[in-house]
Amino acid sequence: MSREIKESSKFNFLTSIWIVPIIALIIAGWLAYQHFEQRGPEIKIIFPQNEGLVAGQSVVKFRKVPIGKVTKIEIRDKPDDGVVVTVRMNKDATPYMTEKAKFWIVKPEVGIAGVSGLDTLISGTYIDVYSEEGGTFREKHIGLLHPFLNTSGGEYFHLSSFSGNSVLVGTPIYYKNINVGQVEYVYLGLDETRVDVIIFINKEYVPFIHPDSKFWTNSIVNFDYSKGNIDVNLAPMKHILQGGISFSSPTENRDVVVEDKHVFILYESKTKAESKQIGSATKKIKKFLLKTKDSIANLKIESPVRFDGFDIGEVSNISLSYDKATHTMLGEVLIYIDTSVFEDKNEVNTSGLINLYEAVNQGLRAKISPLDPITGMLYVDLTFKHHDGPAKIIESENYAQLPLVSYYSTDIISTVGKILDKINQLPLQNLLSSIQNVVDKSEAPIENANAVLLSLEKTIKNIQAMTEKESFAVLPDELNKALNEVTKTLKSTRKVVRGYDSDSLVKQQLAQTLQVLTKTSQEMQVFLRMLNRNPNSLIFGDN
Repeated sequence: MSREIKESSKFNFLTSIWIVPIIALIIAGWLAYQHFEQRGPEIKIIFPQNEGLVAGQSVVKFRKVPIGKVTKIEIRDKPDDGVVVTVRMNKDATPYMTEKAKFWIVKPEVGIAGVSGLDTLISGTYIDVYSEEGGTFREKHIGLLHPFLNTSGGEYFHLSSFSGNSVLVGTPIYYKNINVGQVEYVYLGLDETRVDVIIFINKEYVPFIHPDSKFWTNSIVNFDYSKGNIDVNLAPMKHILQGGISFSSPTENRDVVVEDKHVFILYESKTKAESKQIGSATKKIKKFLLKTKDSIANLKIESPVRFDGFDIGEVSNISLSYDKATHTMLGEVLIYIDTSVFEDKNEVNTSGLINLYEAVNQGLRAKISPLDPITGMLYVDLTFKHHDGPAKIIESENYAQLPLVSYYSTDIISTVGKILDKINQLPLQNLLSSIQNVVDKSEAPIENANAVLLSLEKTIKNIQAMTEKESFAVLPDELNKALNEVTKTLKSTRKVVRGYDSDSLVKQQLAQTLQVLTKTSQEMQVFLRMLNRNPNSLIFGDN
């Protein structure tokens, strides 16, 4: 018996072919809902230039977690104004998109501080952000050129240097060879004579910095001869590659807080940092002009300016012009002086600059003097030792002009040569002949004695005039000793001649004096011959 199958005319929803599209539509709707539910606001970030960002690919990270994606990159109306990066943020990042948000681009970089941004080699360049909760939502932001540094984790300090000492942004700061911070900014000072360096010290190391802390740039090789032995220290390889700044902090002023306006001097080396320093920590620089007709061929830019043996400034510029009348080069030397050196602690109401002007009125002069007796290099010395008359600082539109003292020679050899010429011109042989005549012609003692006295007085005046000069003070000990011996002998002879009473006493005393004087003269002749043969023997000895 067969059954007849009847076709159903009813619509079966569960077996319909529409079930799949409907389910797909529901899922798509749910995903779309989730997408728009999680999507946050759109913000714009302005950067000076694009550093590898790609629209639709590059992301924004906050604490290493992606919180948004770059959707568009556009050039602003003026190309010099940078680029506008449009970013669609996640909803949960909205509370952080306030005026406190700081954005910067992270990319692979190799610098003095090492290699950074290695993770971007795989994930690509991205935008990093630092922010805190609170504040008002902001749609437009200005991107940073460098990673943001949270200042709540440390403090900034101000260093100052004449040359910058090859310091760059990112140079590490060391304390006892421990990295405690880095250089954040390097820029030219307002007076255009110094370089200002702003450093950041991590919070845990801030208590180690005191008002008397000393900062210096690390040297690759350091020589130390202070203990009688030569110690050569080579800096670690990391310091050689990266450079660095180190500082020391005495423990006496551990509880003294550094004032906000305090400026530390950045020294060129540890040796200079630990040497004696004068003046205040905050340098007060003043430029002065020197005009000279003397040769300044061996005076170099950055040559020291010294007062009482201390470095108080440097030569900043030298210009020369030809003088047709004298056929010489006229020199203009621009120097800067730290006027805080002249501050008197007993007179708090008087500045160092005022004291410097008063010192010039009282005889202080600038003198270009030899720095090295062998090479003849020059420096500027501020001194009261001269024979010039009164002078004042001449004010001009650009720089005040300091009165200058001329120097006589640029090296010790020529100075000694002039003195030796004067010694050779002394009438020593005539003096010996006069004394011998007194002994031989004792019949006329009074007349001969007067002749000897006149010769002795003339000789003594010549020697005294020579020995009073400043150049005589720097002669070697051998020449100084010999000349002093001649002077002493001549004075003794004058005393004997003036005081003789009889022929026999005169003969005995003059004979003894003559022997001493003859011996001294012979020693002087040997010494002069040695100098004529080898002038450098004054410095290196007679080889």
